Amino acid sequence: MNYRKKVGDYGEKIAANYLKRKGYLIIEKNVKVSFKEIDIIAKIKEIIVFIEVKTRTSNTLGSADEAISGKKINNLKKAINSYLAENKIKANNIRLDFIAINIDKYKKIANIKHFEDIF
Repeated sequence: MNYRKKVGDYGEKIAANYLKRKGYLIIEKNVKVSFKEIDIIAKIKEIIVFIEVKTRTSNTLGSADEAISGKKINNLKKAINSYLAENKIKANNIRLDFIAINIDKYKKIANIKHFEDIF
């Protein structure tokens, strides 16, 4: 497994633990739909939340906060619509969240930012 994949998997694990502490129920992780992937699908109250996670260990490519683009959001919308159709779920009470994780390798701490309802 390459370094980038390890960092991404680690970030998704951090995000899932963070969400659980906030009261979310994790439904699925790493869901592949229409050649795209949804990192985490969770539920809080009656809302199904689709979550994109970006993790960075340096700012060489910018911080994790800056890592989501309009194109990525559009791809996620398509994946969400496919997931809803495949699972016969109505689009009521859904939302797309973004979790940015910046890891300081030296201090061994993760800074988590959770952006709710990004579209």
